[in-house]
Amino acid sequence: MIPLEDNVGDIIGKAQRGLGISDSELAQKAGVNPQTIRKLRDGDFNQDTLLSIAPVLGLDGRALGELAKEEWRPDKIDSLDGVAQFTTDYNGMAVNAFLVWDPATRAAAAFDTGADSNEMLRFAKHHKLNIQMILLTHAHPDHVADLPRLREETDADVFTPVREEVPGAEPIEEGKQFQLGTLQIDTRRTWGHSPGGMTYVVSGLARPIAIVGDSIFAGSMGGGNVSYRDALQNNLEKILTLPGETVICPGHGPMTTVGEEKEHNPFFAAKFDV
Repeated sequence: MIPLEDNVGDIIGKAQRGLGISDSELAQKAGVNPQTIRKLRDGDFNQDTLLSIAPVLGLDGRALGELAKEEWRPDKIDSLDGVAQFTTDYNGMAVNAFLVWDPATRAAAAFDTGADSNEMLRFAKHHKLNIQMILLTHAHPDHVADLPRLREETDADVFTPVREEVPGAEPIEEGKQFQLGTLQIDTRRTWGHSPGGMTYVVSGLARPIAIVGDSIFAGSMGGGNVSYRDALQNNLEKILTLPGETVICPGHGPMTTVGEEKEHNPFFAAKFDV
């Protein structure tokens, strides 16, 4: 079972950094002791403190409490013909890459490479998949580490978000569409974690699929390294407006769904009446 990418301490830290709120400022606004905030980030759970600081950070206190008490994780996604997840280790960090294919024609697309594409290549060979394109969600090293080998082994065309140059890859803007056999792939720019972060929405399988990179994780989101506020807004407008059954394929952690994240993700749950 793939663990969640972030714990409650990670989530609080991302929100603090994104909003530029120090421990002392957060403590003052929430009416709590600064030491209890540091304890929370270290994993010392306190329900009252969580509920006090959550609104200051724009987080949902109920969803935070669920995560702190380990009462929620996304339901396991049943085997879905046309999608496979590959998790590899990059300097001690687990990173995901995905294969999506048209079951009718066996035409396939790789989304990111992870640290090692060997398992993906073996899977494609075993299932007689033809990897025709490599679509990058963003250019952070853990997501493109094995691009040279994957490109050499498949001779696939490589595409990267226009604001994240990758040698030998064709830059693409939001709105670019790809045809993969009978499947359609639409692109939505969900930047904020990175300058050009791209979400790829695949239609034509049994359920819609969104490959989101580090925009959203199960129960969390990528740090707003470029713009925290834009990361939040893009996730709300371009990912969480997709149908609730949409399977979210994140760059780290387990797969989840739009419906689950609208209800259980502390960054977004307060925005939805579910």
